[in-house]
Amino acid sequence: MVEQIRKVIPNSQSGAELEYKGEFVCSSAEHHHNEAEQDHRTLYLWRNQGKGMMRVKRDWIIPPIRVSENSRYVPEDLVQIKSDKIFSGEVIYKLEGPGVDQEPKNLFEIDDKTGVIRSKRPLDREQYSSFTLKAFALSPSGERLENPTTIEIVVLDQNDNKPVFTQKQFFGSVSEFSVPGTLVMSVSATDADDPMTENAALGFSIVGQDSIPPNAVNKTMFGINNQTGAIYTRDVGLDREVVKEFKLKLRVADMWGDGLHSDAVAIISVSDINNHAPQFRPASYSIKALENIYNVEIGRVSVTDRDDPGTGNWEAKYTISNDSYGNFAIQTDPVTNQGIMTVVKPLDYEVKREHSLILTVENVNPLSSKAPNLPLSSAAVLVTVVNENEAPYFKENPIWIEVPENEKPGKLLKSNIASDPDHSELRFQISKDPEGWLDIDRDTGNIFLRRSLNMKSPHVKNNIYSAVIKVTDAGGVSASATVNIILEETNDFPPQVRPLSSFLCTGKSRATPGLLMTAVDEDRPPHAAPFSFLITDSLSLNWTVNKVNDTHAVLSPTVHPEAGEYAVTVWVTDSGSPSKSALTQVNVTVCHCDSYVLLFLAVALNACGRRHHIKEGSGLLVGESEDDVRDNVLNYDEQGGGEEDENAFNIDLLWNPRDAPPTSPWSFYPGTGLPRGKQPLRKDAPHNLPSPTYPRRPPADPTDIEDYINEGLEAADNDPNVPPYDTALIFDYEGEGSVAGSLSSIASSSSDGDQDYDYLNDWGPRFQKLANMYDPR
Repeated sequence: MVEQIRKVIPNSQSGAELEYKGEFVCSSAEHHHNEAEQDHRTLYLWRNQGKGMMRVKRDWIIPPIRVSENSRYVPEDLVQIKSDKIFSGEVIYKLEGPGVDQEPKNLFEIDDKTGVIRSKRPLDREQYSSFTLKAFALSPSGERLENPTTIEIVVLDQNDNKPVFTQKQFFGSVSEFSVPGTLVMSVSATDADDPMTENAALGFSIVGQDSIPPNAVNKTMFGINNQTGAIYTRDVGLDREVVKEFKLKLRVADMWGDGLHSDAVAIISVSDINNHAPQFRPASYSIKALENIYNVEIGRVSVTDRDDPGTGNWEAKYTISNDSYGNFAIQTDPVTNQGIMTVVKPLDYEVKREHSLILTVENVNPLSSKAPNLPLSSAAVLVTVVNENEAPYFKENPIWIEVPENEKPGKLLKSNIASDPDHSELRFQISKDPEGWLDIDRDTGNIFLRRSLNMKSPHVKNNIYSAVIKVTDAGGVSASATVNIILEETNDFPPQVRPLSSFLCTGKSRATPGLLMTAVDEDRPPHAAPFSFLITDSLSLNWTVNKVNDTHAVLSPTVHPEAGEYAVTVWVTDSGSPSKSALTQVNVTVCHCDSYVLLFLAVALNACGRRHHIKEGSGLLVGESEDDVRDNVLNYDEQGGGEEDENAFNIDLLWNPRDAPPTSPWSFYPGTGLPRGKQPLRKDAPHNLPSPTYPRRPPADPTDIEDYINEGLEAADNDPNVPPYDTALIFDYEGEGSVAGSLSSIASSSSDGDQDYDYLNDWGPRFQKLANMYDPR
């Protein structure tokens, strides 16, 4: 094929441009059968006319050189290039680019002397569809005579590749009873040939149809679009109950279906629609069920359904009607599709012995419009209740009974406590009654109070006493119940005042103290505290009582009392309902104690009937002086053996008596009514020996004070039950701030000489007698 080309040859020496025409020959394999007559045309890529300066107009437009792939005639001359530039010497032609000196190499070559370009091996368009090369004209010395020229070689396609399906097997599905023309699926294929040619123009077809089960359908049920590969239904009668699956043999060929071809398989499943309603088989059932048993299976019903098992089109959904008491339920077995009947509410033979039920069934999925229009299938079920000996039962458990604590024996506490579903004869008994307070009628179950109640019983917890009773029917079946007796607190006792007697120590230089009283009640709340105190006796009008808290009050005189004994009547009332009151006579001994005389300690102690000391300036009698003047010998070498040593020294003995806890609510500091601490035990004291008579009252005349003091000192010195003792003693508590210089008694002659009583002269005329008594001269 001869084509005309045009090229503008630039001339570096002239701005002129020239236009030339040339021609070339593209040789192909079709001309090789006449090689002798082949006329290789020459492509003059470079031309030059004249010797003058030329103006460059434009480059040559060179058409591609077309070469057929898979040529059997290689090497094959493709074209010859030529330069006619006038110069002295030879011209050497060179060719560069892919297919020559670049990958893929050695596909093309050029004769460097003649400029003939030829192919060296057969070409494959599917690998390389074109090549772009550059041609050079060089002098023998390698000087470039012309600018390089681009040569494009295009590989022509041959139908050397057959089409191939993208999958060996294609899978799809279609609903049964689909109308013709319903799209099922699409298949696809590829061809490596030139898509712009018929070598890659594909055509699809169905060349075979098989069914599962085999030969179930003779009609051609599917078609395929020749160009797109879309598969569709082409006939009616798809029924999953008849054919579950189709296997189609597919073919694809190029050249629009007439060329090279390949085969594949399409597997099409017929999907189910709910076109069959479930049906009971059989339609009636008879079932037995034990009474009082529930949440257990009592029987099964069955249905048939031709739809696809395991799907919602096949799964049954059951409904129970005519079950007015709601005793029954039914569920579907997911494997067998049977209806499982259960009792969810216990049956009672004595109430109803037979239950007639109606069951209906439908699918989980709604029926298709293509299904027959039929009513729901139903079945009749007769449930017969089987009788059994039921246990008797208590109408309440535990049984709560409220009883006043002072209720008299023989009282009926509870009746009609139990029943039996079978109306059997019952027998009652007491299983547990720790205090033996209850009695029960063997036949009726009536509960009586047998003995008086006692709130202080160890078996009464939070005012509740518990017992257990048992009932047994004629068949030997029994039941038990707890009886909780709530003891109602009653106001049985009036309150009492403590102490019944005490002492008040008064003086002219300070206010008269009060006596702290406590009210106690054997009853429990709310029949005890808070208490109210009142003085109602006209003989006690010089006294008043002031409430301190719910249980304590202070009794004090309203005027400065004379020394002596007083009987004060106090009226105390509890908070019970109804309340109880009591009159209590409190005997108060009033002592006049002068706070200026420190050594009146022993005298005042004896005069008031208690062995106590006076704390200066306080106006109160206390259990122990903060400054204990007793001689003290302490044993410090007792270290003990740790927590396990029970013989170690008792640290409690080192307590200050005023810090020790009270031993009872009736231990009070004399004259105040305040609780006193527990005294440390003196193991060396000769307790319980007879004491001498102490002077009871101080003299009214101050001139007799000397005799009064001497009598008190003599009684104290001869009293074996009070310290100090003329013995080697071990003391537990040294006292606070005591300066004990001797272990001797302060009354001994050996220690009197060591005492300095000169300071008594500085106390004034009122203490002169006291100073004279202790003057060592």
